[in-house]
Amino acid sequence: MRYTASRALRADRNWPSPDQGPNPSGRGSGGAHVVPVAIEKPPRIFIGRKHYDGPRPDEALAELLNTVQRQTLRFFWEFGHPTSGLARERSNTTPHVVTTGGSGFGIMAILAGVERGWIGRRAALDRLIKMVCFLGQAERHHGAFPHWMDGDSGRTIPFSQLDDGGDIVETAYLMVGLLSARQYFRGPDAKERVLRSLINALWSEVEWDWYTRGSEALVWHWSPVHGWAMDLPIHGWNECLIAFILAASAARHSIEPDVYHRGWAAGRAFANGRSIEGVRLPLGPDHGGPLFFSHYSFLGLDPRALRDRYADYWHQNVAYTHINRTHCVRNPGKFDGYGADCWGLTASDSIDGYVAHAPDRDLGVITPSGALGSFPYAPAECELALRHFASRGDRLWGEYGFRDAFSPSTGWCADSYLAIDQGPIVVMIENYRSGLLWRLFMSCPEIQIGLARLGFSRRPKAAAATS
Repeated sequence: MRYTASRALRADRNWPSPDQGPNPSGRGSGGAHVVPVAIEKPPRIFIGRKHYDGPRPDEALAELLNTVQRQTLRFFWEFGHPTSGLARERSNTTPHVVTTGGSGFGIMAILAGVERGWIGRRAALDRLIKMVCFLGQAERHHGAFPHWMDGDSGRTIPFSQLDDGGDIVETAYLMVGLLSARQYFRGPDAKERVLRSLINALWSEVEWDWYTRGSEALVWHWSPVHGWAMDLPIHGWNECLIAFILAASAARHSIEPDVYHRGWAAGRAFANGRSIEGVRLPLGPDHGGPLFFSHYSFLGLDPRALRDRYADYWHQNVAYTHINRTHCVRNPGKFDGYGADCWGLTASDSIDGYVAHAPDRDLGVITPSGALGSFPYAPAECELALRHFASRGDRLWGEYGFRDAFSPSTGWCADSYLAIDQGPIVVMIENYRSGLLWRLFMSCPEIQIGLARLGFSRRPKAAAATS
């Protein structure tokens, strides 16, 4: 356990209990102390039987959801990188590449697996400590992690020619998973205390304010070689809302509210208010864009009770989902196989590479994560899609659940699984069933402070569906 020797419990002085937020005076003084704990090598745990034959489309919904969540979870638990424990980017190439954001999604998926009884609590705790110890030694750029890392060394792997440094959005997705884990493992046990302390240290060291470049915008990337050459200020509406909320919530290196209001909310594709496919869309581009816009920021951020001066975020995500589905039902591209039970346009592998599928970029490719990650927003419609996907048999179903994407009109089916598509399936189905990840992340005191700083308010929650 390399990381704990220097940092293990310093953050305990700032977070005396798992339910208390950061000390507003900053990091505590005094020397670090170490709690010696033994971290066993996590056993290879099989999460129930392997459903290679696929779920039955006619079985009870609860059993269908169990099968899909459990099988999809294998991507993170059994296929996790052997050295770091983090999530591999994808199943079909570059097994040494781990993904920062996808690992955050995977952490949340593991918490769902523990809560459902598919993974032992102690085994999950050891896996998470392994992850955060690795992260503590991994290469960071002003506290932010890169999009991709080498799972053995922790060195940055360039995502593109200029993108070879910190990625503040991928880092945000990772932090949501880590903070959710901190809130889940809240006991007095030495290992749980170590895990919380390590997470608090990683969280406190992200220099969110650095990524404003001294402006009123949060900038997506910084490179130690190329500096700000990517030059991508983040303006909404897209998948990046959570980065602003975390940046406003940090006790150290936080951003000012103007970065949210004059940066994020000033985007040309931010405010909408028009009727699209017969549904009023508060925010975002016409036709709604890919469904991951309504997934990634909301794996932990609970939209059911969230609004600010710009939108009611429950209404936003429900509208977004129905617009995407209605497009597939209307099917202006005349793709065979589209319909009320076969829909879901979002980013995934495609016939000719990786594509952000959307109503205005429809190539006839359906991504199961699109519909299954939308379960909280349109449960009846998502159930129809789930049963249809299950009916397609083992061509679509495999070792880690539904394959990444398929084309019903051409018969093409991806041979891949991607972390950023697997995660929303497990996490958003769990949020639909129990609200677990929403409850954990929203219980972070510092997140409540950040939301208030940005002008968010809470209204009475919509009734949560259960299964």
